[in-house]
Amino acid sequence: MNLDQLLKSKIEEALGVLFDAAKTSVQIQPTNAEFEGSHTLVCFSLTKISKKKPEETAELIGQWLIENTTLVDRYNVVKGFLNLVLDDKVWVEVFQSILKEGNYGVVPPAGKEIMVEYSSPNTNKPLHLGHLRNNFLGWSVAAIYEAAGFIVHRVQIINDRGIHICKSMAAWKLFGNGENPESSGLKGDKLVGKYYVEFDKVYKKEITDLVAKGASQEQAEKEAPIMKLAIELLQKWEQRDADTISLWKMMNGWVYNGFEATYQQMGVQFEKLYFESETYLLGKEEVLKGVEQGVFFKKEDGSVWVDLTADGLDEKVLLRSDGTSVYMTQDIGTAILRFRDFPKISKQVYTVGNEQEYHFKVLFLILAKLGYTWAKECFHLSYGMVDLPSGKMKSREGTVVDADDLMAEMIEEAEKQTRELGKIDEMDEGEANDLFEMIGIGALKFYLLKVDPKKRMMFNPNESIQLQGHTGPFIQYTHARIRSIVRKAATMPIKRDSINVDALLPNEQKLISLLSIYPTRIQDAARDYSPSVIAGYVYDLAKEYNQFYQAIPIFSENDQQKLGLRVALSEKVGEVLSKSMKLLGIRVPERM
Repeated sequence: MNLDQLLKSKIEEALGVLFDAAKTSVQIQPTNAEFEGSHTLVCFSLTKISKKKPEETAELIGQWLIENTTLVDRYNVVKGFLNLVLDDKVWVEVFQSILKEGNYGVVPPAGKEIMVEYSSPNTNKPLHLGHLRNNFLGWSVAAIYEAAGFIVHRVQIINDRGIHICKSMAAWKLFGNGENPESSGLKGDKLVGKYYVEFDKVYKKEITDLVAKGASQEQAEKEAPIMKLAIELLQKWEQRDADTISLWKMMNGWVYNGFEATYQQMGVQFEKLYFESETYLLGKEEVLKGVEQGVFFKKEDGSVWVDLTADGLDEKVLLRSDGTSVYMTQDIGTAILRFRDFPKISKQVYTVGNEQEYHFKVLFLILAKLGYTWAKECFHLSYGMVDLPSGKMKSREGTVVDADDLMAEMIEEAEKQTRELGKIDEMDEGEANDLFEMIGIGALKFYLLKVDPKKRMMFNPNESIQLQGHTGPFIQYTHARIRSIVRKAATMPIKRDSINVDALLPNEQKLISLLSIYPTRIQDAARDYSPSVIAGYVYDLAKEYNQFYQAIPIFSENDQQKLGLRVALSEKVGEVLSKSMKLLGIRVPERM
């Protein structure tokens, strides 16, 4: 039973009876600590309906609730705020209804399907800090939609072809001397990334040399030998040249092995992988069909364009003059292929940074112009970039924060702090190492997910790992504390199945109230594609439980009913903490 929704429905009923008002949205908020009550109705906006002062409006509603419902025991009015004190029986009934639900908060699958794309890396470099936010966000949104009753298909598009891939290939051909992951001791993705950085260094030097010999900047950029080699490799790849394809497969294979190890450490998986090298062909077919249909047009040099000026955008190239495709081409093919593969999906969600907002506006508009009615069901989950104290990351210059390195550093810092606090004295080595990883990766995920996806953020590793504050370890520690209480209670003759208390303390009421809104928070997070809703909720719940734990004795309570209530309440809070963190992809420990 969602207490807030129940209260709102009764207040709306009161408005209809008292003021002959049609269904009106009302605003309920937690009561300020200095006033008696748990829920407060803000009455200022209701004066348009009541035609009375805020205080008088509040008095009339409060009196009606007492006389016509069993929810409210008493109330007080402070200016235009109606503070409600609910009947103790209501709190107990709400908690009992929560205890009766098997998989509390989770909606069983109802046949609705959705697809969530995330990660979508290039095979010319390892994953970095930005990819961590992307993967954690996409995976969590998928988990939240599953909890909201959807069948979710997790996918990624691997950008495994194009000029950026050929840059790494060109540098390896020139300077690799047969080097591979085994001979270099590097993960495959890091080895290929090394040559991507090397390409950029050589390219810049060649441009500088050509300019010094009298070439213009534009000429130098086109005539630099290493760039000409990369372009030649791209053309040979599209012509299916055997040697070029062999080199491409070998280097991509190195990258895939490296990615898989990183994904395993991240704790993310995919149901299906799409490859640009396969989907771009379908995209080219669709573009050429669009030319025949008059949706697109060719320029004199043979390139294919779409004119979106009438839609408030501009012209966009879809095929280059040499016949090679662009990102948009493969994205057209990928979208069409996915709806063919999964015809029941009601929405396709793209988890991609906000620098690509224009790209997706164009993509969805093109798909609609091609006649695909499902184009309106495509959604760009746009998120802000992750900044560092040192500034913006640049892959080709080798200044990114490597995902593997960062995760390893977080685990190392978790071990350091945990050992200093003496939290592992009774654990064996395997248990301790699992705890270090749980805390380190959990801290990283929580910090990156607690911020609204739309906001740009600054990552602070030291702040994220703290046991106090708005952090993952704080919630993990709270869960471990609760599990300790539950284990102790299991050794005692405590009844938790028949809760019948006469009165509840404010801290107990607050916990029950928070538990009651858990299902709503899942739906809110799904609606907004925002794991930050869950992160905010689980932090509030953990913080409230710690206040309860400090204020109310549990095992020193002599009243068996109250003791049973507090143990049951603790256990249920622990369960919801665990489930909420699981929606964020974070594990919680039994001991810590």
